[in-house]
Amino acid sequence: MTAENTKQTVMVVEDFEDNRFMMRRLLEMSGYNVIEAINGEEAIEIALRERPKLILMDLSLPRVDGLAATRRMRQYRELSDIPIVAVSAHDTTDFHAEALAAGCNDYVTKPIDFEELEELLKGLLPED
Repeated sequence: MTAENTKQTVMVVEDFEDNRFMMRRLLEMSGYNVIEAINGEEAIEIALRERPKLILMDLSLPRVDGLAATRRMRQYRELSDIPIVAVSAHDTTDFHAEALAAGCNDYVTKPIDFEELEELLKGLLPED
């Protein structure tokens, strides 16, 4: 990634610390600022406060799952245009459809192919 991405903030919503760490390191090495949340409830609060440019949303989360958090985020005018990418180990048509219906812009399957994710981010992130 190039220097113009250094100001892009991506929020990683993931309850497993090892997964959060790996995603944060890979994103930071590509020039992104990374903020984190460990559940859907925290993700909503942080997104409202920090306004990330994109959200990587795990679907299986404690307290408020990723689908419910996405639906709630889409109700806020200030969060409605932020791209949200569903992240899940479930790779079925039903899960993809449910994530898109909840308001996700795209869907990535774990384990994450980081080169594929980078291309997806380039397409979804606004030019600053």
